[in-house]
Amino acid sequence: MQNLRLIPALFLLALAPAPASAGDINVVGLFPNKAVVSIHGGKPRTLSVGESTPEGVRLISADSDSATFEVGGKRQTLAAGQGAAVATTAFGGGGGGTVTLTADARGHFFTTGSINGNTVRFMVDTGASSVVLSSTEARRLGVNYLSGARGRSLTANGVVAVYRVKLDTVRVGDVTANNVDAEVLEGDRLPIVLLGMSFLNRMEMKRDGVTMTLTKRY
Repeated sequence: MQNLRLIPALFLLALAPAPASAGDINVVGLFPNKAVVSIHGGKPRTLSVGESTPEGVRLISADSDSATFEVGGKRQTLAAGQGAAVATTAFGGGGGGTVTLTADARGHFFTTGSINGNTVRFMVDTGASSVVLSSTEARRLGVNYLSGARGRSLTANGVVAVYRVKLDTVRVGDVTANNVDAEVLEGDRLPIVLLGMSFLNRMEMKRDGVTMTLTKRY
């Protein structure tokens, strides 16, 4: 039986306000004709209407309610506190396989990314041996987990049934890994996807205060 650690407090997240996403584009603040944004989980920066970032994010319009961005010819409108995953190719691949994440007030690293091309919310968990998601999330993502090898894992809530599968792609920021091991837990008790070591082992991880930088090794 594989020993899988799940942080007990994680199961309280469904009842608590969600922390701001550290996704590809995250809106930190809004002002008339200006927006404060974080790109790929980096430090917040202020954009004026018409201004573009080196990553290729252009601010089209902004007021106190929302901001409209253009990335790779596509536009997206976001409110304060909202984040959105954007295809890496839209950024021109300029990140060189590196992404920087920022911890929330509780010290957890959350980020918006994708599994098999579909947007998901991750929490970095170095105690999880693989990427971990609920069967509810797996169905939403189109992962045929029932075809995977069945097993059991020990979690904070006891022993649960799991299915071991391979994910075609897992992407966070400018980093993509293929053929990633994952475990699917029966039910919907896991409100977020755990970004475990089957993904993180392929990265060089550097922690500096409240930031963590992941650089793809292979």
